Amino acid sequence: MEKFNELITSNSPVLVDFYAEWCGPCKMMKPILEDVKAMKGEKVRIVKVDVDKHQELAAYYQIQSVPTLMIFKDGKQLWRQSGVMQARQLSELLAQYE
Repeated sequence: MEKFNELITSNSPVLVDFYAEWCGPCKMMKPILEDVKAMKGEKVRIVKVDVDKHQELAAYYQIQSVPTLMIFKDGKQLWRQSGVMQARQLSELLAQYE
């Protein structure tokens, strides 16, 4: 949890993907997140959190379904949505917090 708090206390946006290995839609997010990283480069950090391996973190953020995407900046949660999103949508969303 402490390491996670260090990650999200960045002054640039941090996109967190809460996922599970067994989740089909989560697998669809992998190339989408790679596209977002290619578009945004160093302007954004992308962190993937396996809910099965980090159950205490998933419980803390009340993750009910995967994938759940969240954007943090300066340690504050700014946005949250469950389900698959397209790279362009995510890129435009992240631009609001750069």
